[in-house]
Amino acid sequence: MDFVDQKRRQLRRSSPEFHCFLNDLPGNDFNTVFSGLPELYEKLKAEKGADFGPCFIAGVPGSFYGRLFSRSSLHLVVSSTSLHWLSQVPVGLHSGTNAHLNKGRLYISKTSPPGVLRSYLEQFQLDFSAFLMSRSQEIIIGGCMVLTLIGRKSADSSSDECCFQWDLLANALMDMVHEDLIEEEKVDSLNIPLYCPSPEELMHVIEMEGSFAIDHLETIEVEYNTSDDNDDDNDGNDMRGQQVAKTFRVVTEPMLSEHFGSGEIMDDLFYRYGEYLQEYFTRNKGAKLISVLVSMVRKG
Repeated sequence: MDFVDQKRRQLRRSSPEFHCFLNDLPGNDFNTVFSGLPELYEKLKAEKGADFGPCFIAGVPGSFYGRLFSRSSLHLVVSSTSLHWLSQVPVGLHSGTNAHLNKGRLYISKTSPPGVLRSYLEQFQLDFSAFLMSRSQEIIIGGCMVLTLIGRKSADSSSDECCFQWDLLANALMDMVHEDLIEEEKVDSLNIPLYCPSPEELMHVIEMEGSFAIDHLETIEVEYNTSDDNDDDNDGNDMRGQQVAKTFRVVTEPMLSEHFGSGEIMDDLFYRYGEYLQEYFTRNKGAKLISVLVSMVRKG
């Protein structure tokens, strides 16, 4: 909105009306978001003047892997830090005898059989293609889409760039298995519905689906370190593992607690996880989170 408002002022034109849609799964508490809208509207009026907008904001519950909006109704789509989540756990993670192929791991790992890597990639290709196909029907010709998602630079899908977090979480769980705090079968049966693609894998699906032309594609390195001081001996860095574990807990606890139980077991798990993370960051001071950004235009 800032860019559009700035541009229309340069061109000495009246403000367009803005209609913004917020999408999330039906279980999201949209009421919490909506309760802050009056304050947002007042802020926009104060910052941009009474001639701005108006701006209308609405919530649209549903999965973005299917249709959400009417045909040719959107000018711009933005998805931030979401598309690495798959629509489901990849099929094919069990053998013909129903044995778990990725035992002791939660995600792709250096020890994962080739079939596990293949199943994750195929599920991502299926889901991302469905996302593009749905948005291609909803975005006008010439409309734009900007996506950011957690990914990797390496061609190797088991690279530490995107897998060490899950390996360390699996290590913490297996420690609890060895102490008889949780069942090994529960660890073996849990597979996280996530895939961190490389830029080449994104490009391949976009080109195969065919509805969008890539305008820009890049990878961005994001610091895990939440401290302002780069001295590894300061208190902020000493707590970095626990800080990252807390952030990870916000995202993953709903899945994990459903599988292993809630309360003290989660407290124990994420404390252990934080200790593993701290050890990793101490040994790998240059560790970064890799984000992939791609902007594209709807073809005619």
